Amino acid sequence: MKTVTLDGITLNLARPVELSLKWVGQQELLRQLLAAWMVIDERDIPFNPRLIGKPGVGKTTLAYAAARSLGQEVYLYQATMDTRPEDLIITPVIGPDGTIQYSASSLVTAMLKGGVLILDEGNRMSEKAWASLAPLLDDRRYVESIVTGLRVQAKAEFRIVVTMNEDASTFEVPEYIHSRLQPQIYIDFPEAEEEFQILKENLPFAGRKILEYVVDFLQRAHGADELYSVRDGINIARYALKMMHATGGEQKVLLPLAVERILGDEALRYL
Repeated sequence: MKTVTLDGITLNLARPVELSLKWVGQQELLRQLLAAWMVIDERDIPFNPRLIGKPGVGKTTLAYAAARSLGQEVYLYQATMDTRPEDLIITPVIGPDGTIQYSASSLVTAMLKGGVLILDEGNRMSEKAWASLAPLLDDRRYVESIVTGLRVQAKAEFRIVVTMNEDASTFEVPEYIHSRLQPQIYIDFPEAEEEFQILKENLPFAGRKILEYVVDFLQRAHGADELYSVRDGINIARYALKMMHATGGEQKVLLPLAVERILGDEALRYL
């Protein structure tokens, strides 16, 4: 485990993430996110963009792809309604010898190492948790740890992006945080051709007819403003393929069954 010492206090650092995610299609969104992170003058600072959209449209995948394109380490923090300020910054833990040790969160680790932090589903956090990040999200670029008394300054290379499900807010994000999370980049459901390419990228072993069937289903559902996503489509195709291998059943029978098993019988209206 890597460590760093600040003002005599040793912090155990988090590990970066390595995900098998690839952004397919909608390259304009990737350019928008990378532009938000750019620094064009020594007096300039990067934006803290937020990615907004329905669950499963690829917000985390877009964030990860953009971060990897910078060539920096990527860290992920999954926000929950129970997230506390100390969870976001530095947490005390009992070491093997019974002494108190301090663990830097993935956010603080990214700050110290000049990496990229993906704060996933940020609108699940309470205002108290958000308040601890306020100085990080403006030109001060630091956080303060109540547990250790440390003030941690972010390296110039540090970047952050926040994803938010537009239908899954547990808490209302305070206005003073909204003004710090700009620009807002909205991710909508992809068009049919892009959706096909995403499915093909994730299921290279699936036949074209299966992928076209799933894309047709998803496009009908999108048109009715259902929340069914590409992620659901991937699961439908994957389950149908597994059942075909396990039972030898026909595709035309097992695909509707997969839709029902993954999303429920109410989804059958879009077949």
